[in-house]
Amino acid sequence: MITVEALTKAFGPVRAVDGISFELAEGEALALIGPSGCGKSTTLRMINRLIEPSAGRVLIDGVDTTSIPPATLRLRMGYAIQGIGLFPHRTVAQNIATVPRLLGWPRARIAARVEELLDLFGLPPAVFARKYPHELSGGQQQRVGVARAMAGKPAVLLMDEPFGALDPITRTRLQDEFLAIRRRMGTTVLIVTHDMDEAFKLADRLAVMEKGRIVQLDTPEALLRHPASAFVESLIGSEDRGLKLLSLAGVTALMQPATGWTAEADGTFRKAGADASLAPLSASASLREAASRLVFAGVDELPVVDEAGAMVGAIAMERIIAFGGGGR
Repeated sequence: MITVEALTKAFGPVRAVDGISFELAEGEALALIGPSGCGKSTTLRMINRLIEPSAGRVLIDGVDTTSIPPATLRLRMGYAIQGIGLFPHRTVAQNIATVPRLLGWPRARIAARVEELLDLFGLPPAVFARKYPHELSGGQQQRVGVARAMAGKPAVLLMDEPFGALDPITRTRLQDEFLAIRRRMGTTVLIVTHDMDEAFKLADRLAVMEKGRIVQLDTPEALLRHPASAFVESLIGSEDRGLKLLSLAGVTALMQPATGWTAEADGTFRKAGADASLAPLSASASLREAASRLVFAGVDELPVVDEAGAMVGAIAMERIIAFGGGGR
C-alpha cells in the first residue's frame, strides 16, 4: 500500500527525518513511535504532501506521490489528528460528509455512509447527526473526527496522536472501538504516537524513531523480547515488559482441556476437590487479565468460557509463565 524510500526532510542544517525507509501492507497498522521531535509527525505529513520531502520518495500502490496532485492525493487518504479540527459551523453529519461530497458521491450514498459511521462509533444518528461540535464531549468530538477521516473509504488512514488529548478512560474506550472497527473494515493505518502502550494495542508493527531515523522496525512481541538498543529498551520500559507482553496474547493461545471442572447453577465452575467455585474467564481475555485473576483468586488454573457461557478450556499459570520466558 505504502512504500517509503530514503525519505528525508531538512530544515536548514537540521535533518528532522533522515533517510528512513519502510513498507506498509494493505490492511496493516504501523505505528511510528518515539519521543517528541524524533520526526514522526513530519514523516506523516510528507506522506500526504502537507510537507514536501527534501529527498527520497513515497509510493502509494506503486505510484510516486509526486506524480499525483496534492489535493487528489489527500482525498485518497484519511487524516485524523489530535485536536480534531471539526468545522464548528457544520453539523456532525455535514462534517463526516466532507470528503464524500468532494468526491462527488450521490446524496443517498453520502447519507448512508454517514449513518453507517455514526452507528459504528456508537453515536446514534437520530441523536447526533444534527448536533454541532460544541454540543459534543471531547470523546464524542474525537469519534466524529476519526469517522470523518474514514468517510471517503480512503486507501490509507493517517492518524497523528488522535487520542492524545483525552482522559485515560475515554482514550481506552476509543482505542477499543477503533481497533474493532479497523479489524472489521480491513483499514490500512499509519499512526503516530508517543504512547508505547497505545502503539502496542493498535499496531501490527512498530517503527521506533530516534533523531529522525528508524532504529528498530518490528512486531510488538519482538520489540519487547529483543529491543535493539538501550534507547529502545528505555522507551518500552524495563520494569513492566512482562505485563506488556502478556497483554499482546489471548488466553485461547495457551488454553488446555478443562479437566475436572463442572458447571454450577449460578454460572461459576468448581474444580474437583475444591472448596469453592470460581467465576470463569472470557475467551476474549488477554493473558495479562488471566494472570491477574489467577493471582487474585490464589489458584493455578481457571476455566475459560465462550460468549454463550459454555466452557471451552482452562488456562494455567504455569503456561503463562512459560510464555513470558519463551523468548529467552
